[in-house]
Amino acid sequence: MKITGVRTVLFEIALARRLGDANSPGGRDRGASVAVFVDTDEGVTGVSTAAPADRSHIHPLVDDLLLGRDPGGVRGHWKRMVDKVFKGGNLGIVSSALSSIDVALWDLKAKVQGEPLWRTLGASTRRVKAYASGIDTPLSDEDLYAFYEGMALKGIPAGKLKVGLDEEADLRRLGIMQEALSKSGKKPVLLVDANEYWSPKQAIRHIRRFEERYDITWAEEPARRWDYRGLRRVSCGIKAAVATGENLDSIGQFMPLIANEAVDVVQIGSGTSGITGAIQVAHLAYGFELPVSMMGCPCNFMAHLAASLPNHMMMEVVASGWDKVMRADNRIEDGWIVLGDAPGLGICFDEGELKAASVESVSPGAGPSPWGRRRGAGLYEAPFAGPEDASEVSG
Repeated sequence: MKITGVRTVLFEIALARRLGDANSPGGRDRGASVAVFVDTDEGVTGVSTAAPADRSHIHPLVDDLLLGRDPGGVRGHWKRMVDKVFKGGNLGIVSSALSSIDVALWDLKAKVQGEPLWRTLGASTRRVKAYASGIDTPLSDEDLYAFYEGMALKGIPAGKLKVGLDEEADLRRLGIMQEALSKSGKKPVLLVDANEYWSPKQAIRHIRRFEERYDITWAEEPARRWDYRGLRRVSCGIKAAVATGENLDSIGQFMPLIANEAVDVVQIGSGTSGITGAIQVAHLAYGFELPVSMMGCPCNFMAHLAASLPNHMMMEVVASGWDKVMRADNRIEDGWIVLGDAPGLGICFDEGELKAASVESVSPGAGPSPWGRRRGAGLYEAPFAGPEDASEVSG
């Protein structure tokens, strides 16, 4: 079997709800992605998703490095791609493109072997503990409650609230989320996420206030992703664990955080240099007795890797609407993602829906963080007061 090429389709959908955080409090109601198909001469295709900007790097990486090769040597192909981008670094858009190819190759490998990827990766269970993530800053109190109640009725007791702009509102909404999660019949598990909006001292002040009233399990990205001194200061200054890593690309970026005891929960995902890179980081964390948490992804396909990790804690479930064009062989049951037996990742694109959603270019504001880092971040508090525009961005 040989790799014969790669196809990509840019598409855009209406999201299930408006998504936003401290840097984008007005949020967005549309999302854009790229469907990636790595084809072989025997008709088996590996599938993944990518960010819209990745397309310009996906095709050259496959065409220059992978054409004509046996798709089964996934780790070797990953190394070949990483070595290719050595000079500029395995960073940013290049890393994201590389990640999407790696995920598609793992999907292809498991399909060739006729088994679900969780089995290929050596998992002994098909179940992964889940937590609910509303990306919920734009939601009204009523919609906030409805989202977390809906997740609780699926047995999920843990939820992650976006915080950072208004302490009193954050406290009120934590109470709303806690009440909704109690519908699971289990003790609510409360997580908060500031998306790097605070300075370390601001984070300590706010989170300590939260902890006067609530039991917070972790505080996510309470300071800048690379600031190991600041993150360690936060970790030492609060009761909750510090979770970070969502926006890091490769193992080298995690090493300073772990070596300097600046992270308590290591966050990994498909963007961590793909499945191969995420495995490396998870193993590094395991060596330091640190738990990992899988970031959310369309249709929860990264649960296959999570199931195979001995130090996995729980995975983010966003349920933002990608199932309009994708189907996945997994379900939520009693608070767990339960993986099926379909070969590979168990995901497929509905060709009709994908064609209908395909676009030539992405609409303004459809990206994951269309306004960048918001003004006042790390400097002063700037509560959201109206529609976002360029004036709301730092600088």
